Amino acid sequence: MGEVKLFWTWTSPYAQRIVWALKLKGIEYETMFEDLVNKSPLLLQYNPVHKKVPVLLHDGAPICESLVILEYVDDRWNTTARLLPDDPLARATTRFWANFCDDQVLASVFQAFVTQGVEQEKATAHTIEKLDIVEKQLTGDKFFSGQTIGFLDLVFGWIAIYLEVVEETSGVKILDKERFPLISAWKERFSHVPVIEETLPDRETLISKYQRMRAYFLSKAAAKK
Repeated sequence: MGEVKLFWTWTSPYAQRIVWALKLKGIEYETMFEDLVNKSPLLLQYNPVHKKVPVLLHDGAPICESLVILEYVDDRWNTTARLLPDDPLARATTRFWANFCDDQVLASVFQAFVTQGVEQEKATAHTIEKLDIVEKQLTGDKFFSGQTIGFLDLVFGWIAIYLEVVEETSGVKILDKERFPLISAWKERFSHVPVIEETLPDRETLISKYQRMRAYFLSKAAAKK
């Protein structure tokens, strides 16, 4: 298997994906917690381009960016339950929706989190519009990937805890159960899968941290005006 280390922080929904993947695969790893205010020299060494978590270190070789890491983990440890489908078209479709999640949905959530007033209203509306599209992907299935957890469930897994933390700390409402019954039901199923439930960050701790993060971003934006 080789030596596996994961550079991450529990405040990052991107990094949390990798924790879930490693746990689902039964891969033992060493946790390298990062303080993103004071990044370690090792993090900067292994991810000199983006300088972000997560970074997976496998036998000394760094792999960066969460979607890339998820694919690497699935391909490298391919004797356990697969995250990506084998069919080329299904794999391509999965990659499309994974990119849609990060580029359209998560990006909008972040904007709603770090802004206020009209900007926040626009970002919230954009997020809801994109979730309307995501809602249609769950029709008839327990999970995004079918009847069992797969790649897209880990990608969208941030909805299970991080989204409500953003809602509470920024005063927005995004995931309405009446508008998004399928996503809401999926969220409950996903959250109660034992491997997922055991590794969810503490909600109250996240709220406290996200409150400080939002205050920081708002003060930074105000200083630029």
